[in-house]
Amino acid sequence: MHEHCGARGASSSSVEFDDKGWPAWPDREDLSAEFIKLLAAAQEGGSTVSECWLTLSKINLASESSWSEEWIKTAELNEARAELSLLNNNLVTARRNWLRATTYFHAAVRPPGYANDLLNYAVAGMRRCATSFLKTRLPAGQVFSIPWTEDLSLQAYYLPSAFRDDGPVIVCIGEPGSYKEELITKYAGHANERGFSLLAVDLLGTQTALSPERLEGHKFEAAMSRVLDFLSGMPGVDSTRIAIVADACNSSLVARAAASDARFAAAVCDAGIWDSHEKSFFYRQAGEGEQAGWLEEANAISRSIDCPLLVTAGEGGWLLPGALIEFGNQLSSIHRDASLILFRRAETAAMQGHIDNPTLANEVIFDWLEDRLRLRKGLS
Repeated sequence: MHEHCGARGASSSSVEFDDKGWPAWPDREDLSAEFIKLLAAAQEGGSTVSECWLTLSKINLASESSWSEEWIKTAELNEARAELSLLNNNLVTARRNWLRATTYFHAAVRPPGYANDLLNYAVAGMRRCATSFLKTRLPAGQVFSIPWTEDLSLQAYYLPSAFRDDGPVIVCIGEPGSYKEELITKYAGHANERGFSLLAVDLLGTQTALSPERLEGHKFEAAMSRVLDFLSGMPGVDSTRIAIVADACNSSLVARAAASDARFAAAVCDAGIWDSHEKSFFYRQAGEGEQAGWLEEANAISRSIDCPLLVTAGEGGWLLPGALIEFGNQLSSIHRDASLILFRRAETAAMQGHIDNPTLANEVIFDWLEDRLRLRKGLS
C-alpha cells in the first residue's frame, strides 16, 4: 500500500457553489472542472456520488499534494474491492470497482504541480486497473502498441464488440493533457450497446508524457492514418465503417485527421473552428485587429472532410453561441452531410466539453454514429 500524508480538514477546501449548484473554487478552475467531471462520471458507472463528496471533504487545497493523495486513497479502496471480488469470482462487481478506481486514479493525475513520484504512481494505478477491467470484460479487451514513427508508438485499448461478424469501430482520441483510460468510462457503454467496437488511443504515446520536442515534426494526421492501417488488418473489423470521435470540443486535431484521410466513415469533432478561433484571438492580441474570415478558414477544413461530420458544442462553453450558430448555418450549406448541435443551458450538457452531462451528449453522438454507419453498411 502506498504511503500518504495525513488526511486534511474539510474546512481547508474552501469550496463554494456557483449559481447552478456546482462546487467551485474561484482560484482553481481546473479542479472545479475536474470535480464536475467526477460527479458526472457516476452516470456511466465511473464513480459514485458519495465517494466523490467524501473524498472532497478530506482535501486541503492549501497542500500541493492533497488532491492527488486523497483521490489515490479512494482509488485504492475500489481496487482492493475489485481484487476481493475477483477472488470470489464476482466478476461483474470486480469490473465495476476497477472502472471506478481507474476514474479516481485519473483524477489524481490531473492538476499540475504534484511531485513526479505521485504522478507516476497514479498513472501506473490507472493503467493497472484499466487493464484488469479489459481482461475480465466479455469479450475481453486488449492493449495494443500501434507504431507511429521509428521511435514513437501509440498505446491503445481495444474493446471488441460482442458480435462476431465484421462490424464498425469507433476510434476515440485522448488528446495531449488527457488519457485514454478516461475514454473507457465515457464511451465503452454507448459503443457496446450499439454493437460497436471501440479503440481508445493516447496521443501521448506509450510514455507518461511526451515533450513538445519529441512531438515536433510529427503530424497527428499521420498518426491517425497508422491507426486506420492497424485496424484495417484486424479480424472482425469492417474497414469501411471506422469512425473517429474527439474527446474534447476544441478538437481541431481530429478535424485535420478526418480531412487528411478519406477512409474515415464518419467524424465527430469541431471541424476546425477552435484552431480558427485561436488564430483570430492572437491577431487581436497582437494589435492587428480581428482576423477577417476566421469562420471561412474553419469552413475550409470542413470542406476537406468527405465523410459525414457532426459538431457538438455547449451554450456555456468557451465560444459564443452566436458564432457557433453562424458556423453551423454555414457548415450545413457547404457539406453534404454536416451539422452542428448546440446544447442549451436549460437541457444541460452545455458546459465546455459537455462535462456537466456527458451522458446526454454521448447519446446524441452515438445515435448519430449509429445512423451513419448503418447507412454505410447498406451502401457497401
